[in-house]
Amino acid sequence: MKKILMLILFATSLFAQERILTLKESLEIGLQNSKDLKISQSKINYSDAKLSEINSQFLPQFKLFGNYTRLSDNIPAFEFTSPFFPNAIRVSEPLYNNYTFKLGFTQPLFTGFKLLSSRSAAKYNLQASESDYSKEQNEVAFNIYNAYWNYFKAEEVRDVIAQTLQQIENHLRDTRNFYEQGLVSNNDLLKLEVQYSNTQLMLIEAENNLKIARIAFNKALGIDLNTQTKVAATEKSMSLVNYDLSEIINEAINNRQELKSLAYRVESSKEGISAAKSNWFPSIYLTGNYYYSNPNPRFQPAKDEFNYNWDVGVTLSWDVWNWGLTSSQVSQAEQTKIQLETNYEQLKENIQMEVYSNFLNLLKTEEKVKVNKIALEQASENYRVTAEKYNLQLASSTDLIDAETLKLQAETNLKIAEVDYQIAKVRLEKSLGRRIY
Repeated sequence: MKKILMLILFATSLFAQERILTLKESLEIGLQNSKDLKISQSKINYSDAKLSEINSQFLPQFKLFGNYTRLSDNIPAFEFTSPFFPNAIRVSEPLYNNYTFKLGFTQPLFTGFKLLSSRSAAKYNLQASESDYSKEQNEVAFNIYNAYWNYFKAEEVRDVIAQTLQQIENHLRDTRNFYEQGLVSNNDLLKLEVQYSNTQLMLIEAENNLKIARIAFNKALGIDLNTQTKVAATEKSMSLVNYDLSEIINEAINNRQELKSLAYRVESSKEGISAAKSNWFPSIYLTGNYYYSNPNPRFQPAKDEFNYNWDVGVTLSWDVWNWGLTSSQVSQAEQTKIQLETNYEQLKENIQMEVYSNFLNLLKTEEKVKVNKIALEQASENYRVTAEKYNLQLASSTDLIDAETLKLQAETNLKIAEVDYQIAKVRLEKSLGRRIY
């Protein structure tokens, strides 16, 4: 009794800690905790920062420079001699300490369209990263769907086997009574005991699969693997949806975020070609500087005092000959564009194939549900009749075992088919580019 009480208390504590989650709650938790989404969001932030970096290059760049120099003490004073004066004339004393402060700016006026192309490319890359994030959200959501329904399936199969084990236990008890009364042989009793043992092994396997499914579900949600979670799915939507294959393929081509992302990157590569070609043009900059120095070299003779001056100018830079550097960069950019365009066409073909495959899979699972429902009705009726005959000793234990096995298999197949239908339906919607979260 003491051990039983301890087991009850232990089970009660586990139940108290059990976390029951609906599909909606699971999606919210999983999307919030997803490490893949955090990485994808970081890529968006990176692309946004890159765009800000390029935008800053359109504005004047200010730089402050400061310098102090100490000269050696053996520098003579600046003097000159004249035939009209007997002594040398000293123009300035040697200055051993030099201080220089400069504030300068550079404003690009023309860069061969390099900055404009770079900014456009950065905008396309940012849009591509945002599309990648939307695509990753759907991927994470589908993983949660998959883990959720597989957990539910493992629990349903476990319950079916446990219920069958209870039925076999009842038949085994009745058979023992029949055996004691001499109504059945020892062989019949042994057959049922073997069936009972085999079903116990099936239940152990089902319990193990249930634990694995729970761990996989917890992992998909990004929570501790040992958390005692449980899914709250009690009813499965078996509503059938009629799809037109050509329409859903077009829908996928228009909606899939992977295609949108790759299309943005193709446009970015075009801007990359323009940016590479910019080196064939001159670059023109407006420059200006403000100096505050001691001594100031603009003031003669040199004096040990601070003076300021400024200058403004226009600078032109042009690569007249760089041994094919610009041509090589343009060629690289063009090849990148060709690769991306080819990837785009390949991805479009793969998406069409994926939609077609998922569409056929949905139809297959739909038919499997219908067939398994009929099979379960037949197996249940067969079991009911056989069980009644067995209780009246009009059927053998072998007949009863066969009926129970068929019924267990039919129930299991139906549970699996129903869950597979849910997953197939969501998989098709994901492949169409629909938002599933």
